[in-house]
Amino acid sequence: MRDHPISPVTEPLQYRAIGVVRGIYRPESDDQLTRGVLIDSDGVELEAVVLGRMLTLMRRHLDMTKPHLWVVYPRCREKEQLHLQIAGIWEPSTLASSDDSADQLPEGDDFFSIRGELIFTKPEIKELVVKVRQLPRADGFRPLPFKVQLSGELPLEHLRHFVSLDVRRQGQLLTVETVEVIAPIPTRGGKGRDGARRGGARPRAAKT
Repeated sequence: MRDHPISPVTEPLQYRAIGVVRGIYRPESDDQLTRGVLIDSDGVELEAVVLGRMLTLMRRHLDMTKPHLWVVYPRCREKEQLHLQIAGIWEPSTLASSDDSADQLPEGDDFFSIRGELIFTKPEIKELVVKVRQLPRADGFRPLPFKVQLSGELPLEHLRHFVSLDVRRQGQLLTVETVEVIAPIPTRGGKGRDGARRGGARPRAAKT
């Protein structure tokens, strides 16, 4: 079993958007378990859907009246309205009979890792948008890239660069804590924004 719910980065230009949120999942209804809300300790309700592989685990092994640390994929369909896809749970004490201390992460709750292309930034109002690409599915379907809206300050000079962000959820907002600017995003033909042909690694889509 891994010692962390978020896998280490394996390539410099690896896209991803993943995080952990602790809360109680409340389904929309008894007949519609895959849609509902995650309710955090402050009573904030986060719109959520459960990915299919999680349903059996939730039904058989989890006390759904208690809070759990959920592994989630963030989506931002509306400004200041966070939407989460529940993809897993981090609870070794329940799933692997470990000590309760194993359920705590060094980054704490509400930590997110966002890696992708910075396509919008407005430092004066602390808004930015990162585009995340996804890997093709097993059936050959190629999901469209999606955008993650964040609160934070990145200079305009970093537009069209690949960035790696450590992010913290605060209510319905994802707020940037640390920034690493990796490299300019190559344009078609392998040229960067300055017109020079670039070598090195190609961006790798996320699995989400």
